[in-house]
Amino acid sequence: MQKSLPPLDAAWDPTLQTDDGEEYCWTPLQLAARGGELHKIREILAANPAAVNEPPHGYYGQTAIQAACMHGHEQAVQMLVDAGADIHFCGGNNFQRNALQIACGHGNEKVVDILLSAGAKINEVSSKSANPVHGSPASSVAVTRYNGRTALQAAAERGHEHLVSRLLELGADVNAPPSPTAGYTALQAAAGGGYMAISELLLQHGADINGASAKYKGYTALQGACLRGHLEVADLLLQKGADVHALGGIYGDGMALHAAAEKGRVDIIERLLAAGADVNAYSFKGRQGQTALQSATVGGHDQAIQALRDNGAVGRTGGGRFLFS
Repeated sequence: MQKSLPPLDAAWDPTLQTDDGEEYCWTPLQLAARGGELHKIREILAANPAAVNEPPHGYYGQTAIQAACMHGHEQAVQMLVDAGADIHFCGGNNFQRNALQIACGHGNEKVVDILLSAGAKINEVSSKSANPVHGSPASSVAVTRYNGRTALQAAAERGHEHLVSRLLELGADVNAPPSPTAGYTALQAAAGGGYMAISELLLQHGADINGASAKYKGYTALQGACLRGHLEVADLLLQKGADVHALGGIYGDGMALHAAAEKGRVDIIERLLAAGADVNAYSFKGRQGQTALQSATVGGHDQAIQALRDNGAVGRTGGGRFLFS
């Protein structure tokens, strides 16, 4: 439920918020775009054309076109584009995605068509201007926050196979790096989501099966599949040469076997061991790190502990920590 809109010619009021307990603050145009209210969008733009690029406010705020793209309002998106909306802006304190990335993440192909026709850049990365100026485009800088990702990464993460295929055909960078914090390459996102067909498609287009994980809270493609329990995807990646001893996780010191053990994925533990994973390998910090046996204990997975012991795991079970979640 929302508060009633102020007069169309009124200045933005920071007290205008939704009443759902979240930190949402919206201009009248942003609210209208969010709801796809075409008549209100027309009226507001007629009274104040510059409102089209009002920056977001509040922690979860969005520009008008970001809001319209998220909610799939095709006519509203076209109207805002025609009015000069900045389709490249990545804004909001916690929402660093541009219009195309939002549309790809939500799988709205018609909105994607509108944005591509308007000149959206397929390989643009999410970013945010340090000091966004009303009516001006955001600065073009590298991904810096955990929300940052490309359009292809956004589509792959949500399992939108048709959009992934289309973006690849249009030249999307299949190996664009992840955001440093909790980011994923397209393949890492697809594998973590269990999207077999997308994972295969990305590999066919040259995705790096052993692409490095994000520096913080990331994972490799194999680790993502193991962590989320996607045995078929994990098997595909192993067949294609995924490195069972590559590092990733919260602080970048865990391996795929640690991930599977932490989540109690016995079937995946057995598959990794069959593929050559070292059952007694320590995490990155060597003997100051931990084994998969300790990871299974931290997660409280008795069957995983037994599976590891049956395959030669030795050493203590205590003293571990969560390496992936």
